[in-house]
Amino acid sequence: MNYQATPEFAQELDRQDPLSKYRNQFHIPKDQEGNSWLYFCGNSLGLQPKKTQEYIQQELTDWANLGVEGHFEAKNPWMPYHEFLTETMAKLVGAKPIEVVTMNTLTTNLHLLMVSFYQPTDKKYKIVIESDAFPSDKYAVESQLSFHGYDPKDGLILWTPREGEELLRMEDLEGILEEQGDEIAMLLIGGVNYYTGQYLDIKKIAELGDAKNCMVGIDLAHGAGNIKPNLHESGVDFAAWCTYKYLNSGPGSLAGLFIHEKHAHNKNLKKFSGWWSHNKTTRFNMRQELDVIPGAEGYQLSNPPILSMAAIKASLDLFDEVGMDALREKSEKLTGYFEYLINAMGSDRIKIITPSNPKERGCQLSVQVLNADKSLHNKLTEAHVITDWREPDVIRCAPVPLYNSFEDVFKMTEILKTLL
Repeated sequence: MNYQATPEFAQELDRQDPLSKYRNQFHIPKDQEGNSWLYFCGNSLGLQPKKTQEYIQQELTDWANLGVEGHFEAKNPWMPYHEFLTETMAKLVGAKPIEVVTMNTLTTNLHLLMVSFYQPTDKKYKIVIESDAFPSDKYAVESQLSFHGYDPKDGLILWTPREGEELLRMEDLEGILEEQGDEIAMLLIGGVNYYTGQYLDIKKIAELGDAKNCMVGIDLAHGAGNIKPNLHESGVDFAAWCTYKYLNSGPGSLAGLFIHEKHAHNKNLKKFSGWWSHNKTTRFNMRQELDVIPGAEGYQLSNPPILSMAAIKASLDLFDEVGMDALREKSEKLTGYFEYLINAMGSDRIKIITPSNPKERGCQLSVQVLNADKSLHNKLTEAHVITDWREPDVIRCAPVPLYNSFEDVFKMTEILKTLL
């Protein structure tokens, strides 16, 4: 596309954007003069849909009026409430409903999944993660290794970019598996890397792991609601994601979990259980042996927090209305324009470390600023440009297609240019 670095061109792109109307369905933070902030932090915390308050208020009203009877008599009965989220959540990640459930938080879900899918032996016990994985993933797998009696320094294998590069190469993962595949029990890889924004080939990762009889898991914290991971088709064994980033469910909200259908009816799969794992038709009989629900629902432990699920439902209803195809189409255009504007600045201090191929990234661009420190990020914040900083010199910017505009990215780059 023949982009132009002018406000008029950005405004024209917004006029042509069929999704521009959805911006008005979100609360955009404002400064004291009532001007909207330039918010590019959906990769850390998505903005609040205006309908969220209404959805939560409905549950507060039903709780006030019905008490415990709200489990069955509420407008949206609480007993099966998680089921109201399943179909849309499954569509977002390219899964079947039996493969998905909304529960717990991300790292908790990863640990519960590793109970099933990390089954080390004396010979096959190592775990592969990417070297720049989100720290919580590293801590989780290190603690799993330690729990099973292995030294993390020996058992943890890091998939690392080559010297002088920021991005991962699939052939390097292939090399790791070729050399050490007989010792590797599991791969746990971020589908979209939180630092660089690189969108990895999930299906290829699954194929490489499967060829060496390794279990494969994907952390979609930065993927769900951002890219189309097609989890069922990919063949990965398991995945987990949070909902408060691109899925706009509010700080610390519940997470999602995926178990591939090929494992759904495996009664020999080890797992931790609770009463919400039990057959829904007989759950309240109480005095009987555990009858585990097949598929992802069987990983539930406790009855879910309804107020958090109401916030998730408010956002998922928007996703269901818009669809991931339309969101991805706008996302590629939005990051394309953003990339053009950054490059058009002509600064030798600026480098985008996110892949330039739109198919290899989501909506985040990680902008490396040479000889910069966090004071640059602080100056952006003072100008009400909300990004986030990752040491030593990277600003992560995520123009989210549901609520960011082309004019947003134009204004942001103009401010950045002035600060530099």
